[in-house]
Amino acid sequence: MEWKKWYLDAILVPLALMMMICYHIYLSFMVRTNPFSTLLGINSHGRRIWISAMIKDNQKTNILAVQTLRNIVMGATLMATTCVLLCAGLAAVLSSTYSIKKPLNDAVFGAHGDFAISIKYLTILTIFIFSFFFHSLSIRFLNQVAILVNIPNLDPNPSGCFFLTSEHVSEMFEKGIFLNTVGNRLFYAGFSLMLWIFGPILVFFSVLVMVLVLSHLDFVSRNNNKEKLRIVDIRRSSDCTNGGED
Repeated sequence: MEWKKWYLDAILVPLALMMMICYHIYLSFMVRTNPFSTLLGINSHGRRIWISAMIKDNQKTNILAVQTLRNIVMGATLMATTCVLLCAGLAAVLSSTYSIKKPLNDAVFGAHGDFAISIKYLTILTIFIFSFFFHSLSIRFLNQVAILVNIPNLDPNPSGCFFLTSEHVSEMFEKGIFLNTVGNRLFYAGFSLMLWIFGPILVFFSVLVMVLVLSHLDFVSRNNNKEKLRIVDIRRSSDCTNGGED
């Protein structure tokens, strides 16, 4: 009887989590091997160019750099605050005897006993705690970048002693954005797992839809990629022509 209550949860929920993990492993592989086929890789390249431009013309762009970083930090702070509120709500539900912990048996597929409900809430709570953790780390790195990006003359000296460089600032910026992205993806996963309260079938289909949507957003279509390459070739040829005329 116990297996009959748990088999949907034991099959569909791990399958949904593995689907999400495998997708992000594939996405990470594509970002490393073929970055310009993904929006993450293209945006990462653009951010490095942006950091270099902000540092080179620091006197004119320092306010723009700080305001842009402030907007990113505010977004990460909002997500971290939301995670804390959700964690507080879930903790309150776990420590209470409200009837919300015991959904109607006829309305829920899968296990819905006291132990099963506790496992569901604890899993969701853990996901949101980790999301808050990654957003907090992201805010830390981004705040450091907001300070370092306004330091003039970020270059190593001729003797070879290391000072702060624009490459170091770019690396810190990329770490902050990466941690923010991980926190956001965990937040999305947490919302899908919240449907586990009403049964594992909803979790599976929610994750399936989310993976399809993310795959559409994370990857650049072949037509768009070809168009971008064509524009780059046209610009290069025009630059060569202008250089020859000069």
